[in-house]
Amino acid sequence: MLQEMAHWILDAIGQISYLGVAALMFLESSFFPFPSEVVIPPAGYLAAQQSMSLWLVILAGTVGSLLGGLFNYWLALALGRPFLLRWGRYLFISHKSLHRAEVFFDRHGHISTFIARLLPGVRQYISLPAGLARMDLFLFSLFTALGAGCWVAVLALLGYWFGQNPELISAHLRDATLAAILFCLFLGAVYLLFLRWKRASYRGQGKE
Repeated sequence: MLQEMAHWILDAIGQISYLGVAALMFLESSFFPFPSEVVIPPAGYLAAQQSMSLWLVILAGTVGSLLGGLFNYWLALALGRPFLLRWGRYLFISHKSLHRAEVFFDRHGHISTFIARLLPGVRQYISLPAGLARMDLFLFSLFTALGAGCWVAVLALLGYWFGQNPELISAHLRDATLAAILFCLFLGAVYLLFLRWKRASYRGQGKE
């Protein structure tokens, strides 16, 4: 059953090509809970078979993720929090998901748009609090593209190296997810230390 599903996904990805990859990643990154793990690894495997280009797969996936993130950003900016709380369930946006993303954004600031792209459970929704907070659009786009690009590259390489064995991809995906979480914790700690150093420097300049 698993092998048949894998072959079906490979055929589908092969037929829709890069535009389809971008479109599916747009859905994954916006309001529709479509897992990127179903899209990018098969495309990476096709790149290993020289049916697609690995770099173009990563580019298409990153562009699709960025566009999906921008859509959510615009949605939050245009409609506001009360609308999302009342009607968000019809867009697959639960109160719990929105609250989790808001807490993450409040705790980690603008860099959360990069960090969250590497974490399951918040990557699809972090654009909403960014839009509600009217985060600078350039910084939002930059951090979103960087974070999404890193995750898409990981998935594409897993498919490129282990595409013939879905179970092996699943095992390495768990390792990659754990590594991403640890990396995010490290990055968050470095960012907090930088902020403390920056505040201390300002206080020191004020005393002089």
